[in-house]
Amino acid sequence: MIYLRPWRAVPTERRLVCELILFFACLVIFSMTRATFAESLPPLKIVAFGTSLTARGGWQPALETGLSACLQRPVKVESVAKSGETSLWALTQVDRVVAAQPDIILIELYANDATLHRFVSLAQSRKNIGDILDQLQQRLPQARIIVMAMNPFSGLRGLIRPFVDSYVSAHQAEAEKRGLEFVDHRANWERLTADDLATAIPDGVHPQPDMASKIIAPELVKRIAGNNCGE
Repeated sequence: MIYLRPWRAVPTERRLVCELILFFACLVIFSMTRATFAESLPPLKIVAFGTSLTARGGWQPALETGLSACLQRPVKVESVAKSGETSLWALTQVDRVVAAQPDIILIELYANDATLHRFVSLAQSRKNIGDILDQLQQRLPQARIIVMAMNPFSGLRGLIRPFVDSYVSAHQAEAEKRGLEFVDHRANWERLTADDLATAIPDGVHPQPDMASKIIAPELVKRIAGNNCGE
């Protein structure tokens, strides 16, 4: 006959050891199960839609890494962007964005509209972004759409965009009119000292990729994932 010793009769030290072993075993099993579940999830698809601030931005890998860590699932960011182009070009690229079937669309399309030599009026820019947003909402009703303002401009690149704030405001208004989100990254850039800002954006318009990753990606991670992610 096998005699089972009552659990309470086991010495306290031995009980503690057994309970700790059981706890850590459960923790390992939970972690493995969670990791396996995360790996089985399809990637979160994001399309970054914009100008050279996206095409040359360099912040996309940091967004993938940070967001994946927060959400515990794969994240893939694809760019539909071209340097020097305006919202008129973007109207011809909506099919490409839709074809990617993204879960989230990040949009910045005001920067070149605002340059004097491209002759895109404020009214035209506002109409274009409105048309783009309408098409995306109609064709991708489940997608989360976030319109963005990027970094401040300076030097000659700033001088040729004297009314850029008005273009930003117009795009923000069109987004908010449709119940869409708007993220303004400029305030985070402007927390840098003047010297640091000049170093971070040496040509007055295109941030260094490492600095763009530090400024833009965490803000987007927090906005998309919530729960204090990105801090």
